[in-house]
Amino acid sequence: MTKCTSAEAAKILRRLRLEKDAIESKEMRQTTYVSTADPSDMALARPDYDYAKTQKTLQEYDHRILTIRHALNLFNLTTEVPGTGMTIDQVLIYLPQLSERVRKLQNLGRELPRERLSGRDCTFGSQHLVEYRFTNYDPEEALADGKAAEEELARIQTALDLVNSTMELEIPV
Repeated sequence: MTKCTSAEAAKILRRLRLEKDAIESKEMRQTTYVSTADPSDMALARPDYDYAKTQKTLQEYDHRILTIRHALNLFNLTTEVPGTGMTIDQVLIYLPQLSERVRKLQNLGRELPRERLSGRDCTFGSQHLVEYRFTNYDPEEALADGKAAEEELARIQTALDLVNSTMELEIPV
């Protein structure tokens, strides 16, 4: 067992994926070849490739990635983010929801309480009417709610960052 933070585990996973991708990329270039050489000289054109060894190596990478991701998932399911009443897993679901709420409230807050619709004048009988669009809520209240949601988002992101960079989980070697 080795101990590391979830941020460190994420870096290990990135490194493992890059290494595995490099092996797979190399494998794709080595599994076939074209040659105009005389059949007796085919060995010169044949790339160095060991099928069994490559497959075993790729399976070892997959197992290592699976093991680390599983440990990270368990950590996320059982570790509470201080000050939120939620586990990391719940926070990871909540943050995008909260981000969307911030975006929506900011848009609602930008609306004008009353806005003349240009080019929408109409005539009703002998009267010339101008059309207006009205909000059915207080845009200032939406702005205030958006600001509060934005502050909560920042607070929770900071708390999650602290957990990810300080709390350790155990990963089987």
